[in-house]
Formats: sequence, C-alpha cells, structure tokens
Amino acid sequence: MINAQTHQEKFAWFITGTDTDIGKTLVAGAMLRALTKMSVRNAGMKPVAAGATLSDGVWHNDDVDTLASEASVVLPQELATPFLLRQPTAPHIAADQEKRTIEISHILACYRRLAEQVDALVVEGVGGFRVPLNDREDTADLAQRLALPVVLVVGLRLGCINHALLTVEAIASRGLSLAGWVANTVDDQMLNCAANIAALNDRINAPLLGHVPRIKGLSGKELITAVVSHLNFSRLLGWPEFRGLPLK
Repeated sequence: MINAQTHQEKFAWFITGTDTDIGKTLVAGAMLRALTKMSVRNAGMKPVAAGATLSDGVWHNDDVDTLASEASVVLPQELATPFLLRQPTAPHIAADQEKRTIEISHILACYRRLAEQVDALVVEGVGGFRVPLNDREDTADLAQRLALPVVLVVGLRLGCINHALLTVEAIASRGLSLAGWVANTVDDQMLNCAANIAALNDRINAPLLGHVPRIKGLSGKELITAVVSHLNFSRLLGWPEFRGLPLK
C-alpha cells in the first residue's frame, strides 16, 4: 500500500464518481487549474482510459488530454496513463480486446515515478468506484492500494442519492478517507435538485466543495474556467491552504 505522505509530493487525491460520464475529469481539471494558480507544481494521472482516437500517429483520449492541458507539469503519457485503451467500453473488456492485462502493480510504479517530480498529483479513476480492471481487481482495489484521500463526484440525476450513499459506504469499507464531494448536474431537468443536494449534504460526512450546474456551449479551457467558478477547494481536506504550505 502506498502512503502519499512518504513521497516527495505533498498533496495527492483520488477522484471517483457515482458512474461514468459524471464529471470526474471536469473536477480533476479544475483542481489542477486551482493548484497551478497557487504555484503548486502539479500533474494529472488517469491510470486507465478507455476510448482513444489516432491523430498524427499518436493515440489520444479526451480525458487524458484535458488533464495534461491543465497540469503545470506535463509528464510522459506512458506514466500518466499507463493503460490507454482504444475501445470506449469497460476497461477490462477493452484490455482483453488488445490482449493486455491491466496491472495495478504497474500503475503503482508509474504513480511513484510521477510523485517524485511534482508537489501535487490528481489521480482520476475510470468509471465508477467499482469498475473491473482485470479478472480479480477493480478500481476500488486501485484506490485502496494508492491509499489517497478520495474526492467523490456525484452526478445529479434521478437515483443519485442512492448511488452516492452506496459509493460513500464502499469508500469507507476500503478504509479510505472521503476528503470532499462535488454535486455535478447531469440532468438539467432533474426535479428538486436543491433538495437532493441538501439530502446528500446531511448524510455525507465530508465537505461539499460546490454545485456545478449543467454548462452548455463551452469546451476545453473555457469549460474548466466555468467549472472552477462553482467550486471552493479551500474546503477540501488536505488542500494546500490547510497545510500551511508557503506558496510562491
């Protein structure tokens, strides 16, 4: 098991969500943007990404590219995303299609090398908290082996209270700390959105970092800028301001 405090980087978090396409990358990108503004050397890591397109001889994934564009230190893709898979499907299936096996031990080795080069590392999971990675392990096993505080992104739509509370229980069952959570609107027609957020806030024993509304018509850095404006990372447990780190 990795203890982030034993490495050169002073800060690290694992970003998970209540499902896939729930806004994890938006939140991770916003965190990197905020850290960069604080002059904290940072990098993003998405150990497993499923769904890639070939451009100029290089395989690209939108989530991976977003994290790289927001990080203050861009590190080799083979370290930041050791398992970049082509099919946009469950990662263990995509890996099987390529005759590969997603190995947590290799991800941990890449994490260590990344952590030596930055002061903050934002690690984004794939899909929800318990997505299979191979025949024996899933993303919860990866999070447990990394032993990082977790940031949960809750996709606001019908059923989100159940999904969020089950995920919170799963995080706790792995002995992990929930450092904060974000409410991200997935369905902008959802009824009683504010009441759902209030119900979750009453039941989740971690700070609410903010509510991101459905943002339309923006992409790339403009979208991240809009997301940042709705979040307050000073509430996040372990954020640099709470550690008293002298910032430049």
